[in-house]
Amino acid sequence: MISIGIDVSKGKSTVCILKPGGEVVKPPFEINHAAEELDYLVSLIKSFDEEARVVLEDTGHYHMPVASYLSSQGIFVCCVNALRMKKYCSQSIRRAKTDKIDAVRIASFGITYWSELTKAYDASDTYDELRFLARQYYQITAILVKAKVNFSNLLDQVMPGISNLLQNNNDNHKLTKFVDRYIHFQTILDMGEKKFTADYCKWAKKMGYHCNERKAAEIFSLAQNGIPSLPNSQSVKITVREAIKMIHSTEESRNTILAQMQLFSKTLPEYSVIRDMNCIGDVLAPRIIAEIGDIRRFKNKHSLIAYAGIDAPPYQSGAFNASERKISKRGNAYLRKTGYEIMQSLIKHKPADDPVYDFIQKKRNEGKCGKEAMIAGLNKFLRVYYGKVMEIYSET
Repeated sequence: MISIGIDVSKGKSTVCILKPGGEVVKPPFEINHAAEELDYLVSLIKSFDEEARVVLEDTGHYHMPVASYLSSQGIFVCCVNALRMKKYCSQSIRRAKTDKIDAVRIASFGITYWSELTKAYDASDTYDELRFLARQYYQITAILVKAKVNFSNLLDQVMPGISNLLQNNNDNHKLTKFVDRYIHFQTILDMGEKKFTADYCKWAKKMGYHCNERKAAEIFSLAQNGIPSLPNSQSVKITVREAIKMIHSTEESRNTILAQMQLFSKTLPEYSVIRDMNCIGDVLAPRIIAEIGDIRRFKNKHSLIAYAGIDAPPYQSGAFNASERKISKRGNAYLRKTGYEIMQSLIKHKPADDPVYDFIQKKRNEGKCGKEAMIAGLNKFLRVYYGKVMEIYSET
């Protein structure tokens, strides 16, 4: 048997080829992530008379070009969890680290755990694209949160307290539309109360909002008593309007990606399962499918729970046996986040005869704090989801 260890970095990789006993077949050498050089590596691997397996570390996305290309050529490729590989490579007393040393250690890992190596799972293109879209969704959401925080800070300096008056659950953009029109309390004061009230009612009617003179009076009173810390200058106007544009454009981008996620998820059999479960709508459904992926790659429900990082591994030594353990958090953080949002939705809506919600309430009654009960509920949710989806696949 021959182990090919590949230490992947951006745009290039370092390769080392070993046999059992530490025999070096080919010392570490570099290849670029180009078709010509990867073809050379494929030819080299296929030239061996013995069984050869490629081992590399799961490095987010840097390893994907190499892994997918080698797999497409019929070569056995195993992607090892980064934490497991790090612990294996850190066993040396001397903490030397270079790409060549890492390639040797990765190849050595392949020899040591040869019987445990599993072929990289060839996921459906749908699951791959869903996962890719989900990652972009979270990135854009993070940008949107920062944009809203920045806008809120600007409001505190040009219209302090206005957000409390113009909150509208049916239209999240009412506040931004109002600020885009008036920008600064000084603009409102310069118009005078009578003119502002007439202008506000005209604007509200045009936007489809309820024309409320009392609300206009409250806004004018707030403008009179407010103390803006930024002047009503052209620079401030430009800054505020650009902040509003940033929010709207980012939301539009996020909604476009979410719509594409919904299109992909609707083609999968588990979509009907997740939509039939309580308190999961068009936003949470594609996100949970994207993070779990193809359920068939988990050998049982416990594997799915471990993948989410909400398992509590046993800890026993001699006569000591830990009875209360915290969740490992060594799993998919995005899956935990999405699952936590589902638990929050269940608690908010309190669906009747829902097994997951009832389980949360049971844990609360047993004295568990809110967060512990929600984690237990997520554990229950994943078990239910696994069973229902696997039942569909077993029928097909």
